[in-house]
Amino acid sequence: MRLRVTQPAGLFLEAETRMVQAEGMAGRFGLLPRHLDGAFALSPGILRFEAPDGTETFLALDEGMLVKRGQDVLVAVRRAVRGDLGKLRQSVEAMLEDAGERERQARTAGARLEAGFVRKMVGFGGHG
Repeated sequence: MRLRVTQPAGLFLEAETRMVQAEGMAGRFGLLPRHLDGAFALSPGILRFEAPDGTETFLALDEGMLVKRGQDVLVAVRRAVRGDLGKLRQSVEAMLEDAGERERQARTAGARLEAGFVRKMVGFGGHG
């Protein structure tokens, strides 16, 4: 299979692989060349792949998408870091903290929009 990992800045990694493991919203999953095509939402975690010679490579990935189509595995993420497994766990923890902060900011912005909408509706009804 051909694995391509992209970030907003461009191509991060391209490699031939015989197996890919990643972490999705429903847990860890693996892909082999003859598996069915599909699209998967990725949660922050470790992506592991094996080169045809058996060499393992590990990437810490932020949330994103993985699409398998034929022999192509395309991964699009906000951030990716390559390294040894022990150090990558720290990168994943930082990505999880960032994701939590983005979620809190989105909830706060949504609450502000809702409050503004309610104030306008109350003001609109009061002028009738």
